[in-house]
This record gives sequence, C-alpha cells and structure tokens, in this order.
Amino acid sequence: MSTEEGRVAPYAATEPANTTTIGETTPATGAEQPVLRRRVLGLAWPVIGENLLETLLGIVDTLLVAGLGAAAIAGVGSGLQVMFFVLAALAALSIGSSVLVAQSYGAKDLRHAGELGRQSLLWSLILSMPLAIAGLLLAGPIIRLFGVEPEVARIGADYLRVSMGTVVVLVALFIGGGVLRGAGDSRTPMVVTAIANVINVVLAYGLIYGHLGMPRLGAVGSAWGTFLARAFALALLVRALWIGRNGVRVGGARIAAWRPDLRVADRILRLGIPSALEQILISAAFFALTVIVARLGTETLAAQRISFTALSFSFLPGIGFAIAATALVGQSVGARRILEGAAAARIATWWAVIWMGAIAVLLILLANPIMHLFTDDPDVVRIGAAGLRTVALQQPFWGVMFVQAGATRGTGDTRFPLIVTGGGVWASVLLALLLLQTVGGGLVSVWAAFLITSPLMAALHWRHFHHRVTLLRAAEHEPKLAPQGL
Repeated sequence: MSTEEGRVAPYAATEPANTTTIGETTPATGAEQPVLRRRVLGLAWPVIGENLLETLLGIVDTLLVAGLGAAAIAGVGSGLQVMFFVLAALAALSIGSSVLVAQSYGAKDLRHAGELGRQSLLWSLILSMPLAIAGLLLAGPIIRLFGVEPEVARIGADYLRVSMGTVVVLVALFIGGGVLRGAGDSRTPMVVTAIANVINVVLAYGLIYGHLGMPRLGAVGSAWGTFLARAFALALLVRALWIGRNGVRVGGARIAAWRPDLRVADRILRLGIPSALEQILISAAFFALTVIVARLGTETLAAQRISFTALSFSFLPGIGFAIAATALVGQSVGARRILEGAAAARIATWWAVIWMGAIAVLLILLANPIMHLFTDDPDVVRIGAAGLRTVALQQPFWGVMFVQAGATRGTGDTRFPLIVTGGGVWASVLLALLLLQTVGGGLVSVWAAFLITSPLMAALHWRHFHHRVTLLRAAEHEPKLAPQGL
C-alpha cells in the first residue's frame, strides 16, 4: 500500500496472508486491484507533472529571450534544439538505474538498492565529464551546422556552451530521479522540478535583462539561470537520496563504498544505453521527417511544427504511465511476483489509452481552434488541422506502445523496445516519404504513415511483454530458466 501519494512501498509488503511459498506468484485478486490502481496512479501523475514542467522550462526560456529580438530567439532556439536531442538520450540513461533499484527494492534488499543508488550518482559524474568537455569544445561547430547567420550562431554557441558545459548537473538530476522512481518515489522529482521552474523564471529574468541586482548577460543568461535552478534542484534531490526514501538511502556509507564499481556501471549501461540509442534514433527520425516536410512548402512546415508541439503534450500521459509500469514491473520482478507486475502494466495501459483517447477526441473536435492559438494564416490552419486529426487517430495505439515498452524495460529488457520503437519510427518516416512521392496528400500522408505502423508496433510490444511474463513465471520456480536481461 502507498506510504504516501507518489511513494510506493515494495510489492512484498502487500503479500497476501495466504501466500506461504517463497516466490509463489498469484494473479492480482479483485481486492488487490484498487491497491495496484493506486500504485499506478501514485507513480504516474507526478511523472506526467514533472515532464510537463520540464517542457515548460524550455518554453519559459524562449519567452523571456523573445524581448531581445529575432536573433536571440533563433540562437537560443538552435541551442535548445540540440539540447532536446541530448536530453532525450541522457534521460533514457536513467532507465538502467531505475530498473535495477526497482528490482532490488521489490526483493526487499534495501541495502543493495542504496548501493545501486550510490554508484549511479557516482557514475553519472564520471560519465558526464567527457560530455561536458566535448560540449565546451564543439558548441560552435555544432551550431554552425544549422547554417544560421553569424550573430545567431554566436548566441546559439554561447547558449549551448553553458548548457553542455554544465551537463554534469543535468545527468545527475536524471539519474537521481531514476533512482527515486525505482524506489517508488516519483513525487520528489516532480517537486524539485517545480521548484527549479520557479527559480529559473526569477534567475533567467534577472540575468537576461540585468534586473534584481544581477548582471546583464543577454540571451546566455537564460542558460545560466536554467543551470543554477537545476543545480539547486539537484541539491534537494541528493538530500532526499542521502536521507532516504522508502528505506533506500545513499548516505551513511563508508568512504570505500563510494569507490567506482565497474560491475555496477556495466549493469546500468547495459540497460541504459539501448534506451538512450532508442531516443537518439527517434529524435533523428523526426529530424529527417522535418527535412522531408520542409520540401512541401513553408505553410506545411509551419503546420507540422505546430502539430508536433500538440503531439508532444499528448504524449505526456503515455510517458507517465510507461515510467510507472517500468518501476512497478521492476519491483514485481525483484519480489518474484511477476503476475502482479503484469496486472499493474495492464492497469497502466488502460489508463494511458483512456487519457490519450480523450486527447484524441479533443484534437479531432478542436483541431481548428488549437491551430488558431498559434497562427491566423488560413493555409497553415487548414493544413495543420487536417494533420492534427490524423495524429489523433493514433493516440490509443501509442498509449499501448508506450506502456507495454515501459513494462518490458521493467523486466530488464531494453533492447526489444530499441529495435521495435526505433526501427518502427524510421519505417514510418520512410513510408511517409513513399506516400508523398506516390499519392501526395501533404501533411495528412505524413501522419498517415504513422497510423499504419503504430498498431503494428503496439501489437509487437504487447506480445513481447507477455512472452517475458511467461518466461519470468517459469523462472520464479526454476531460476535457471530466467530470461536474459535479469
């Protein structure tokens, strides 16, 4: 049962009284369903809120910089586009820590879960150092790849240099959040993200324009404001981990316990790298899609960017329930009660489908008003509204795909989601190109390609997770039958 909203106790703590055999696995009973539902919602809603707040962080930076003129907006926008790519990969690396901590937490091995959290933070520092150095050295050349004007390139490079140079804080923030979610606490990461947002608004405003007694740094002030806000959030996160959440703590250990352990790094990276590669493939595919759409004209490109913004918000429920499924399935694997994890994944899937289905209805009914929020150009509104309605039809399938992929990651398998989701999105891009060259159709054909592939991806993820459940059920009684990834 939840110790408090957003913090979830181990599966073993709710073991039925009639369970007498260690490792015995039974389906969730009707009485246990409300408990599982609270677990799912208790983990999912803070993740949805956290991702929404993280999205707003970039929007606030753009709005504050807007007062400096078009060159500042374009420069910061170029830097943010690179950072979104980096953020996707770095956030995925936290999957490894989250899954391993969740499995130890479910097994009630809280000491080992704390050790994993400690090593995760340590390795986040070690692994992010080269990335920070590369960012400092390559910020200018990366921005110049966009082919922007010299003033825009200068602003973008300055922004990216600060953002990448301080990436150590960002990596630790992601990894620390993954550790807490693995231990059943998704509320703390959301709270510290909310605090970071408030601090970011004050610091960015002051540092950009020289208000509140701060130096005037121009557009790069937004990067420094974001860094300082995230650094404070990291301090709060580390404090929470040091004190402990749900019995998992990184503090109180001997100095020797902070020595890097290559075996732990190997386990974390074996799970995290495929997830990071998956996000890189997806980001690269959507970049390629933008290049394809740009050939259709300025109005279509503008409509595609607006529809993609709406799409990014519609993904939030699916991502939230997917992360909840990862943590809860991981805990059930550790507790050797995989059927409870499967039941939690099923509940999470239904909730994701309900939420994203509701969003689909809104997109269909309000496509024109949504487009009018961004532009008054009738051609852009017409093209974008048609694209939004096509996107809406895919929402339930994406809900299934997100959560079932997240559940699979919870079992310790991050390679299958990499293959199916990464490969599936690229197949959609290639199919979109084929449709445009054969039947035309503009933006509708582009999103129709995803409508063709998304049901297949959802079905493959569903089938694979249930195959993993079958293998894990057998392994609960015969450990030698455990699937790879555990």
